[in-house]
Amino acid sequence: MKTNIKIILNYVVGPLVFLLLSYFIWWQVIHQHDWRGSLDKVCRAMTGPQQWKLWLVVALMPLNWGIEARKWQLALRPVGGISYRNAFKAIFTGATMASFTPNRMGEYLGRILYVKEGKRLASISLTIVCSIAQLLITLTIGIIGILYIRYTLHQPIFRESPHGEFWLNTVLCVAFLLLLSLTIIYFRLSSVLWILGKIPGSAKFLTYIKVLENFDATILLRILFLSFARYMVFIVQYGLVFPLFGVFLSLGQTWSGVSMVFLVMALVPTFTFLTELGLRWEASIQALELFSRNTVGIFAASFAIWLINLIIPALIGSLLILSIKLFKNK
Repeated sequence: MKTNIKIILNYVVGPLVFLLLSYFIWWQVIHQHDWRGSLDKVCRAMTGPQQWKLWLVVALMPLNWGIEARKWQLALRPVGGISYRNAFKAIFTGATMASFTPNRMGEYLGRILYVKEGKRLASISLTIVCSIAQLLITLTIGIIGILYIRYTLHQPIFRESPHGEFWLNTVLCVAFLLLLSLTIIYFRLSSVLWILGKIPGSAKFLTYIKVLENFDATILLRILFLSFARYMVFIVQYGLVFPLFGVFLSLGQTWSGVSMVFLVMALVPTFTFLTELGLRWEASIQALELFSRNTVGIFAASFAIWLINLIIPALIGSLLILSIKLFKNK
């Protein structure tokens, strides 16, 4: 690539993307349902008698993304690896790029910016493996959570919807089938490559995913364990933030309700943070109303988690984009 084009990409595109993303993130915040009221509740929680809980949730955010960074670092070993520092930066940049792309697909683009030239396309398939691992945990715990709710509540799960049980059974069936399929794919990556190799014209495509053959069961299990650890951080965050907004749930109710929300979020495609938050709110209300009628508090808690776990990392990532050089000048 010509030097002048590289200079434009390195020093012009970065700042423009930063400005665009900063505006887009702000636009998303101000277009949320009752964002002023939710933001006001969050601000009051920051100075209230139990403010330590909110600050602990904030402190758990880098742990959350730090686990994801370690998981991605493990996954990139077949293409030469990456330092933990750069993996951490890549995770935040990925969160930024995901904020304005369909179903958060831009996350892959944001991450590979920190991968060495020539290894970027191959690293996409490795990143997908990390996503599959997280999805496996989400599906497994989500299914257990729904079954827990169904068999511990002494009342119908959907009192007002005559079709509620049908849709719940549909979700369970789809989740179980997806879990079974992804488990086979996850632990039989070499078989998947063999099957893909039988497709005419797939040779060029396979050159970018051949690295999947280098995964062994030990690495896959470590990635799966880190995905579980990250999931537990999410549960702890919700458990801390709910009481701040008057949503008082037991440990079992928090775990099962949040797991149902995550399951719905995993199964239903979203297009941006904007639709994601709307879906998160709707799913939260439907799941957590089984245990609490404080819908205002549930809205505020969902907004706080969204703000801490997604918006703040996206803002950090937008700043990091300013320092990225897409190509080396030679």
